[in-house]
Formats: sequence, C-alpha cells, structure tokens
Amino acid sequence: MALHFSVEELADRRARTIAELERRGLDGLLMFRQESMYYLTGYDSFGYVFFQCLYLGADGRLMLLTRAPDLRQARHTSVIADVRIWVDGPGANPARELRAFLHEIGRSSGRLGVEYDAYGLTAANGRKLEAALDGFCTLTDASDLVSRLRVIKSDAELDCVRRSARLADDALRAAHETVRPGAFEGDVLAAMQGAVFKGGGDYPGNPFIIGSGRDGLLCRYFSGRRQLDAVDQITLEFAGVWRHYHACLMRTIPVGKLRAQHADMHKVCCEAMAASLQALRPGEPIGAVFDAYARVCDAHGYRPHRLNACGYSLGTTFAPNWMDWPMFFHGNPVPAEPGMVFFLHMILMDSDSETAMCPGQTVIVGARGNEVLSAMPLDLVMR
Repeated sequence: MALHFSVEELADRRARTIAELERRGLDGLLMFRQESMYYLTGYDSFGYVFFQCLYLGADGRLMLLTRAPDLRQARHTSVIADVRIWVDGPGANPARELRAFLHEIGRSSGRLGVEYDAYGLTAANGRKLEAALDGFCTLTDASDLVSRLRVIKSDAELDCVRRSARLADDALRAAHETVRPGAFEGDVLAAMQGAVFKGGGDYPGNPFIIGSGRDGLLCRYFSGRRQLDAVDQITLEFAGVWRHYHACLMRTIPVGKLRAQHADMHKVCCEAMAASLQALRPGEPIGAVFDAYARVCDAHGYRPHRLNACGYSLGTTFAPNWMDWPMFFHGNPVPAEPGMVFFLHMILMDSDSETAMCPGQTVIVGARGNEVLSAMPLDLVMR
C-alpha cells in the first residue's frame, strides 16, 4: 500500500474520531469530505466528484462506497478492507445502496453524523441521501467532527508541512529568477509549479494565483496570460505541497521601477504581519489576529484597501481549494493551539492607483512562539 503515515497513526486518528462520536451520542459517521477519508485511512483519490461515502461506526467498522475506478485506488492507498461498488446506470442511486449496507449492519433507528459541508456531497446527492434514509435512521450534521481533529497536526504531519514549505521556497526562488520586464506569465507559472514537481511535490488544492498590472489586485486564478510591461507589478499566491499538505506564500513583486506607494504599502504590511504574529498565541482567539492586521492597516490610512480576513488554517486539502478551517476574521472565537498551521496574508489593494502589496507566509503555532516556515524573507524584491 502507498501509505504516507504508519498504520498505527491512522488507527489512533480513527480512535480519537470514535471517541468524539461517542461523546456526541452518534452511532456512526457518513463522510463525504475527501480530507476526512485521507486523514483516517490514507485513501487518496479525486473520486469524490461522484457519490462516494466512507462510513466509520462507533464500533470501528469501516466501509467505502464508491465507483469501480476507485476500487484499486482504495486498495492501493488505504487501510480500508471493505470497499463496495455502486454501478453506473440511468437509474443508479447509490444512496439506496448505502441504506442497504446500514441495514445489513443493524444501523436502522440509529443516529448518524453526516458531513453535509463537503464538496463531495452535492445538493442533489444530499437530497437523495436524505430521501433514502428518511424513516430509517436519524441524521445530524457532523461536518466539523473530523475537521476539528485535523486542525492540530501530529509530528508526522508537521514533517510534511515543513517539507511543503521548502517546496514553496523553491517556487519563490524560481519566480525571482523568471520575473523581469517582458517576461511571460506562463513561463513564471511553469517555473514555479515545475520547482514543486521537481522536488517530489503534488498539485495544489487550487491553481496558483498570478496577476500582473491591474490584475495584480486579484485574489483568484483566472484564465489568460500576458507579458509583463517594462514597469509593472506581479502578485503571486502559491503553495508547496507534499503528500497533500500545503504551505503557502504570497508576494507582490514590483517590476522595472519601484513606486513609492509599493514601498509604503510593503512597510505597512510588514508591520501588520509582526502584529498578527504577536496576536497568534496559544489560548487566544484567532479573531485577534485579524484585529491586529486591521488595526495597523487602518492606522496608516489603508482601511479602504484591506480585506475582511487575513488568512486561514492549512493542512491536507483537495480540490477545489487549499483553504482549511478555521479562518482569521473579526470575532472568530476559535482558540489557537500548538500544532495548528496557518497561512497569514497581509493584503493591501488600492484600486484607484492600481497598486497591490500582498506578502504572506505560513507558520506553525508553538507553545513557546510561532515557527515561520519559509527561509525566504519578507523583504521587498524588485525585478
């Protein structure tokens, strides 16, 4: 099997999940998040774009219901012994087959948790699930159950995160070598993603974000590449990925000439990053991290140009994005704890002058301080 963690570690994760099932009075959990499946069993696939469910019972029983292409995938990448296949067809309804399994193991009239908040459970499939189990058992939303366990990383997971961070550094070095006046954005992307692949890394949970000129103010990938002007700017948000664990970086690189506003915004962003890192402390609500970012930006007159969130948790995530729970925003009461991994981005975007400055980095929360994972400084680099 192509397991990235020991059988013992995977078993411990399932044991902690079962303990939480018992605490919540649940007889089992119906999982539709690929992250949960990977975390508990090692199962690695993008088959979640179809109806796919991993069942974990309070008695420890595991069963995966999926399509035929993922039968060997599950056997090769996971510890799941019981893999059941639903067959494609005009009248196929895998939710009914899930009900048949639950009846087989005596789960009728039971109380089951469901990962409703999952890209793997579309609204249409959710309706089929509820229709198939209506009057059979009680369903309750347990979308957060495994996610709350995943947010604190084990030592083995942190090793993966640190490996990812080294790949992110490689990608940034590749960007610095490629960005210049007249450079083609496609060459920049190829160099960055190539650096991750050459280091043995994976595809990220979402595309690298790249934008130059006025598009340097965008926070999403979009199709279409351009060549950099003689005087320009380029914003890059990207991740090193090792075994699906992400470590992100973000930078805005002035090109050809350094504008005074770039320098001023960079100074404010670095001050905001320092304040945010100071606020990210074990036992303190993570909403305080956003408040520190906002306080610094607002004090320097950049209130109209900042965002309403300044980062989020990172871990093992699958497409369509690498953002994980929880996020930095005002009033978020989730306390920081040692072993959490966060991406902090200090984004400023002035639409009037079409100027961006967006430094970001990934850190591990520690009992005695935060560990900044990148070896690359936040210095303003011009090309």
